Amino acid sequence: MSGGEQAAGVVLAVDARPLGIQPQKSPDFDLGDPVPLADALHRVAPQYADETRRLQEKLERRLADQQLRNEMAKYNFAGKLYTKFQDELARYGMSVLRGWMHSGYIFTLTASRGFALHPSDSELEELRCDSDAREELATMTVALALPRFREHALIGGRWRYEGGANLSTYFMGACLYVFPNEFRKRRVQRKKWMRQDFRDAVTRDPDADHISNPAVLVLGNMRVREDLERADDRSRAIVALTIDGYSQEEIVELLDETSIRAVEGVLYRWRIKEQGRMRKKG
Repeated sequence: MSGGEQAAGVVLAVDARPLGIQPQKSPDFDLGDPVPLADALHRVAPQYADETRRLQEKLERRLADQQLRNEMAKYNFAGKLYTKFQDELARYGMSVLRGWMHSGYIFTLTASRGFALHPSDSELEELRCDSDAREELATMTVALALPRFREHALIGGRWRYEGGANLSTYFMGACLYVFPNEFRKRRVQRKKWMRQDFRDAVTRDPDADHISNPAVLVLGNMRVREDLERADDRSRAIVALTIDGYSQEEIVELLDETSIRAVEGVLYRWRIKEQGRMRKKG
């Protein structure tokens, strides 16, 4: 700096870049040797180490999925490799769906995606207790979700490594799209079964043993068919289903009643009427 510049108070720019830190190489120099995970976690606090491991495992799974997807694409997602992948994916999807149905969590997941199914208590109880029901629904859901997944996620390219999900979790999204329709179909079929049971209950032999049912205990040894013939159609249906073991919630659903209280009212009035008739007979 000249004496005139100093006198005028002019400060010249100084190169602030640190010297001797980065090697001076051409732009195409390589990035250096990779750092093993063990070294990356050396002396790292446990909470950060656990997070790093989880992220590393997720990254490795996604990379493996990307490689698998590219390999299957060579054969247009057909052949032995794809068949093996599809079988493993189906087993995974079946297992997850059965668990979700058993806990009822599947209805939370479908509702969060805009498919509110509003399962009744009896429907939740069936899925919790009936392994055959879970198996049937899981089988149909996976069977329909697999071709949709192949067409849209794989061939259509909607699944991408950059999206953050691996192939199996992406597939479960396809299952949650299919499940609501399959559940609604089963709901309709279940109502048909219940209606058939109702018809059977109305025509059943009145001497059949229903002594364990509370409704029959109230009425003693009354002749059920004779009493039902005197009732109006609505009362006959409610009483017959009650005698056949259906819950009041199921009766509301089957007969499109307004509420459980309405069903209780019909049963109460019918019981009072029949008890009064029996007292008159002595």
